[in-house]
Amino acid sequence: MELKLVRKTFLQDRTIGDIYIDGNLFCQILEDTDRGLDSNMSLEEIRKIKVFGKTAIPTGKYPVVLSYSNRFQTVLPEVLYVPGYRGIRIHPGNRPEDTEGCLLPGLVNTKNEVEKSRIHFNYLLRELKKVNKKTKITIEITREVSI
Repeated sequence: MELKLVRKTFLQDRTIGDIYIDGNLFCQILEDTDRGLDSNMSLEEIRKIKVFGKTAIPTGKYPVVLSYSNRFQTVLPEVLYVPGYRGIRIHPGNRPEDTEGCLLPGLVNTKNEVEKSRIHFNYLLRELKKVNKKTKITIEITREVSI
């Protein structure tokens, strides 16, 4: 299964994008501030730019697994091998304060906050569980390219 997150709206304290499941638009994602990090950068470069708990993960392609989260006390999707980051999850949430680098699915309202996050998260988790043991799950994170 391929997830693709296309970052589209870049604000001072948050980033908003669309997430696709196997090429089909699923919902929107709220993240921390995109500071231009890329998975091809050195760890040293990433650490110089990253602001802990307030920086979106680097663009790139990463494996996703379902694993138990001690913090949330449940199984959540985890994005693996993100340079300079640990414990990146996809989970419900509404505001930038809820992210700490994680991805919050839902519908973005006029205040640029996420609504119906739990509904969208539960649907996404159900879809991931269907394929978890059968196929690899990846997420590719990009920025919208203007022509």
